[in-house]
Amino acid sequence: MTRPDAMERTVKDNPAQHRFEIALDGDDVAAAYYRIDDAGRVVLTHTEVPYEYSGQGIGSRLAQGVFDAIRASGRKAVLKCSFMVRYYALHPEYSDIVDG
Repeated sequence: MTRPDAMERTVKDNPAQHRFEIALDGDDVAAAYYRIDDAGRVVLTHTEVPYEYSGQGIGSRLAQGVFDAIRASGRKAVLKCSFMVRYYALHPEYSDIVDG
């Protein structure tokens, strides 16, 4: 079985689970958890990529998809997740949506 390249994977919002996710093999998912604050901002709280997918670019693809989805929604992001903070530090092109 050939695994799809990280950039081919689709990031989907799963509001029932309060997370953005990428479906992986089987039931595995990479996920970025969030809550919506009183101002309507998307507060990114935690990111998880299963260990066996480490080093494949899944986390970066997830972060890019999350930031793109937040931008498309017209909302702002608040970064409480250290992974998202590091991704943003390398991708300042998202400064228009980061609000804390």
